[in-house]
Amino acid sequence: MNTFKLTPTITEYPTCSSFFQNFDFDKDDLLFISNTIYSKYFKGHTRDATILFRGDYGSGEPTDEMVEQIYQEIKDLPYKRVIAIGGGTILDTAKLFCLKTFSPVLDLFDHKIQPIKDKEFIAIPTTCGTGSEVTNISILELISRQTKLGLAHDALYPDATILIPELLEELPFSVFATSSIDALIHALESYLSPKATDFSRLYSVEATKLILSGYMQIKKVGPGTRIPLLHSFLIASTYAGIAFGNAGTGAVHAMSYPFGANYHVPHGEANYIMFSEVFKKYQELSPDGDIAKLNEIIADTIDCSPSEVYSELDDLLSLLIEKKPLCEYGVSQSDLLSFTENVMTKQNRLMANCYVPLRDDMIYSIYDNLFNTLYRNH
Repeated sequence: MNTFKLTPTITEYPTCSSFFQNFDFDKDDLLFISNTIYSKYFKGHTRDATILFRGDYGSGEPTDEMVEQIYQEIKDLPYKRVIAIGGGTILDTAKLFCLKTFSPVLDLFDHKIQPIKDKEFIAIPTTCGTGSEVTNISILELISRQTKLGLAHDALYPDATILIPELLEELPFSVFATSSIDALIHALESYLSPKATDFSRLYSVEATKLILSGYMQIKKVGPGTRIPLLHSFLIASTYAGIAFGNAGTGAVHAMSYPFGANYHVPHGEANYIMFSEVFKKYQELSPDGDIAKLNEIIADTIDCSPSEVYSELDDLLSLLIEKKPLCEYGVSQSDLLSFTENVMTKQNRLMANCYVPLRDDMIYSIYDNLFNTLYRNH
């Protein structure tokens, strides 16, 4: 028996000015935001809120060390509401600030600390990929363990989600590409998850169609055409977040985590590297199940035959990000064994959502193919 849950209240505003007309910051607010977004859109509108700037705590994706550093600064602050404005790093990190106890963060992720929410959380995404604005999941890079790990608990659900497409207009094309590809893979993996329901698949399918249709427009007209499509991409990202928040993601995400964490590859790019080889393995193992229905949906959207969907998707996505072999990121052959071990021992939450079960030799062969085959073809 699988269930479907949608927790946050979702509100849309076309611009920041319309948002400010309907929202009040106050002294009990803790605002986590990037310097750039604050300076361009929010400066002068946050009243007496306490502001944490993402850039003051290093760069890259969220880590346990960053969370501990912020904890030391805010542990004695009497804030009652957390407002996170940003991409996955900001949203995933800020979810933890709403908990009664979130340090030591490793104990939290090891389930030695029970997550208890005692502050309100408002999520405002500035990218079109994370889906974190509607999920109960926080993902951190655990530096001492050289991997990423997700914590899923209902205490991490936002209380309110606010969508403002204007905030995406400053996204560099590379960030737009990696984030929207991440959303696409959220949609595709959640569709195939054993935990998927008729309700979650509605969101998976609509997200897939919106994103791929947008990519086809970019292919036809060029990168600049994404700007009028940002509202659609933002909605698609949230749809995909709802889908995978209920059904989960699988082997693509599980395999991307040790690779991305060890070689500091953006999350969406790491997922993109893994995607087609994982889905080809699914296709090989169970070609007549739900993957056949999904392939039909993809084929209809990008105008190809179902037998060509993965090669056509690789070609389409390569217009956004160059697909490189693992060796070009510095990965060594010996890394593939440690990656495989990590997937099979540390990513059980994700591997439980695979379309069909994958053994360790299958995981290794996918990594090996990405390392060797692409290298020979490069």
